[in-house]
Amino acid sequence: MQNVSEHDSSSGLKMGTTIIAVEFDGGVVVGSDSRVSAGASVVNRVMNKLSPLHDKIYCALSGSAADAQTIAEIVNYQLDVHSIEVDEDPLVCSAATLVKNISYKYKEELSAHLIVAGWDKRAGGQVYATLNGLLSRQPFAVGGSGSFYIYGFVDAEYRAGMTRQECQEFVINSLSLAMNRDGSSGGVAYLVTIDTEGVEEKCILGNQLPTFYDPDTNEPSKAVKV
Repeated sequence: MQNVSEHDSSSGLKMGTTIIAVEFDGGVVVGSDSRVSAGASVVNRVMNKLSPLHDKIYCALSGSAADAQTIAEIVNYQLDVHSIEVDEDPLVCSAATLVKNISYKYKEELSAHLIVAGWDKRAGGQVYATLNGLLSRQPFAVGGSGSFYIYGFVDAEYRAGMTRQECQEFVINSLSLAMNRDGSSGGVAYLVTIDTEGVEEKCILGNQLPTFYDPDTNEPSKAVKV
């Protein structure tokens, strides 16, 4: 899962992933590929990198799988305790701040980048990028080694005010492009949509993802429809 530009100096192994989250009017869509790799080896084909932090707050994991999962589990526990103490659901910003604080405090020991996204009654759908102490709310965020291949696509295709379905298609198309280009990203695409109604989880199999190009006809193929 680790960003391809980072490496374990003791083993020389490089790992990668692709994660993305985007806001829409009323909620967020979070997505990831499922491949976990170590160098040229794929060690897990179907890992779900979208981890719940609370009922309507999720995070997308990249970096060292063990480090990222540990941060998610710690924040999940702290949010459960916090929600009991205040007797209401936690804010998305609170979850992102906890992730940011842990990432900064242990920046020398941990190698992980988490995107936090969710819905709360105060600010609606929100996406936060967290990295080594950085906390930034963004309309959309991408991460992992596959993100380097799709920055131009997401910058060109993102539009403010997209509908729920348009955001789902945007996320799936972005993941598909990254998985086609990045050797460390692949498998299936996991998708989580969060809004005031609740959480919807989907898994799009590899043969159901858009290819954008049909090698048999030498013509562009259509993007996916959710």
